[in-house]
Amino acid sequence: MVAPPRPRAPWLIRPVREPATLPPPLDGPWAPTDRRLDSAELLPLPDGVAGPEDVVVDPSGRVVSGTEDGRLWWWPVDAPPGTRPRPLAETGGRPLGVEVDPLDGSLVVCDAYRGLLRVTGDGAVRKLGGVGARAHLADNATVARDGTVYFTDSSDRFPVSHWKRDLLEHRPNGRVLAYDPRSGRTDVVCAGLYFPNGIALTPDESALMLVETATHRLVRVALPDGAVTVLADLPAYPDNLTPVGDGTYWIALPSPRVPIVERLLPHPRLRQLVAVLPAAVQPKPLRYGLVALVDGEGRVLRTLHGPRGSYDMVTGVRQHGEHLWLGSLTGPGIARVPLA
Repeated sequence: MVAPPRPRAPWLIRPVREPATLPPPLDGPWAPTDRRLDSAELLPLPDGVAGPEDVVVDPSGRVVSGTEDGRLWWWPVDAPPGTRPRPLAETGGRPLGVEVDPLDGSLVVCDAYRGLLRVTGDGAVRKLGGVGARAHLADNATVARDGTVYFTDSSDRFPVSHWKRDLLEHRPNGRVLAYDPRSGRTDVVCAGLYFPNGIALTPDESALMLVETATHRLVRVALPDGAVTVLADLPAYPDNLTPVGDGTYWIALPSPRVPIVERLLPHPRLRQLVAVLPAAVQPKPLRYGLVALVDGEGRVLRTLHGPRGSYDMVTGVRQHGEHLWLGSLTGPGIARVPLA
């Protein structure tokens, strides 16, 4: 498979002046009383492979994740710690969110460079869409019972390799798209979002639960009109979001909020300078593991922490039975923790 061209990021960001914000402390329901993420079981990737950004369990009991080299891998759901995966498919891009289509059990994959893909159990890859709106940075998806795929297009300006620039620009460059498998058409559900990321349907499919990474918000998007209601301001930057099936949702939070980034919001010229500095001197995510369980109104029901950062940059989370499976944008493998 020939890899698609990698889009270049704009050299200069276009920031606007915003009020500074103050990260709330990790206290109350966010207090780090449950620190089990620091003892998560690691299921490593092959040497030299990294970045299992999301994780899903398919109908045949395979735990699937995609890595920065464009491949999808799978582990048996009952694999002991230390088990290496088997290859499933190669997308030719950079797979991010992975979901199961309830109609046929195939996988729907958001590829940051190729867009929306379907991957069957034998590893065949097919591109979806082609009519209507085109995604610039397909990130995370949720699949309705009729097969409609709702997915986030996180930025219309920056590729995944330069996601920090989008957050520093702090403009509403993102949107939610809907792919109809019957017509092959992709339409815009809503636009004007600040790096929309994790997305999940409510149980009655009347709305979408959605997180915005740049504004650290949990929102609800009504269907079909796309009206947005803010539910919560989170103390950490959210990434993927997955439903449990009972009206609750797990959110992966790769880092607590970084105070210096929020103090830069009133200073657009300074943010322009920071965006072109070498990565080594730019503000960095904090090394901290964190996931949260919330209800449909945004109330926090449970949080799991890893203050030591033993498994950090948690970008994917999935409940399967009595375990949570975790993915990481930069990690060396997926991880598993018991819920009880």
